[in-house]
Amino acid sequence: MKQKFDIIKSTCVPLPLENVDTDQIIPARFLKATTRDEKFFGDNLFCDWRYKKDGTPNPDFVLNDPRYSGCILVAGKNFGSGSSREHAAWAIAGYGFRVVISSFFADIHRNNELNNFVLPVMVSEGFLAELFASIKADPKTEVKVDVPAQTVTNLATGRSEHFDLNGYKKYCLMNGLDDIDFLLESKDKIEAWEKANA
Repeated sequence: MKQKFDIIKSTCVPLPLENVDTDQIIPARFLKATTRDEKFFGDNLFCDWRYKKDGTPNPDFVLNDPRYSGCILVAGKNFGSGSSREHAAWAIAGYGFRVVISSFFADIHRNNELNNFVLPVMVSEGFLAELFASIKADPKTEVKVDVPAQTVTNLATGRSEHFDLNGYKKYCLMNGLDDIDFLLESKDKIEAWEKANA
């Protein structure tokens, strides 16, 4: 979903598991779907953990725990490893997460998130551990992600860290543009260059 990014303040959903791969984010059987419907993929995010075999919600999985909510997913190290399926980013966005915080992302998945208006925020392992501890102590803990300043702050402790964000992707996120929108925004400049260099 195309949304402009500025300052996001939200409670968090904690997933303190390392090496969560794209098959766990969205199982391979959903890759056969002919839809791009956000709700379809969002409803099946973490499907094999989220639901029992009979299709009922698994009460032990965090997405089914009423204590946790918000548009920020806090995940363990090496999030999004495995196959390069873009469907994993579709599912995260379709569920309603706008930010994923981890101490490390698989490169392809990180780029897929950015291309689907989900901001991957990479922090130090110490910051991530403190954030998990804050959320465990109080599920109402809020985090502030300041995209213009490229900072993330644990509002329970006041601790902040700077995160890296490619300048082009930052511009696109802050203006609600995908790659095609960006090109269309520059259409006049492109046409002028073509005329000048014909």
